[in-house]
Amino acid sequence: MSTESQLREKLRKIEALFAGAGTAGERLAAEAALERVRARLDEHRRQDPSIEMQFSMSDQWSRHLFLALCRRYGLKPYRHYRQRRNTVMIRGPKRFLDEVLWPEFCELDQALQAYLHQVTMRVIREEVFADASEAQEIPDALPPN
Repeated sequence: MSTESQLREKLRKIEALFAGAGTAGERLAAEAALERVRARLDEHRRQDPSIEMQFSMSDQWSRHLFLALCRRYGLKPYRHYRQRRNTVMIRGPKRFLDEVLWPEFCELDQALQAYLHQVTMRVIREEVFADASEAQEIPDALPPN
């Protein structure tokens, strides 16, 4: 199985976990998992008033992932005038945002960041230079020449 295939499988498993899947068969049914999460969102909307919540993403890849995840669940991300690009605003039930959306995003983002790091390091080692290790740490004071 390729590394990308492994990442895709891991993302599906994380999604199934947050959708509340109980059996291996359910984990394979991504559409059913998505419908369960949407049903939870509708339930939270009936119980909790919607609030506006601000999220800040550390990089463009995380932001793209977060935007896609919001849209998947029918949430409409936006920014207020003059907010930075790394800021994303969402209006939804606080409980859903705190208990489902944000934790799922964090797990997915961690898996995606690990994958991106692995691919980047492989390309650097293969195409730029084999030693892609960190810079050597030296004492604060350098000896005079």
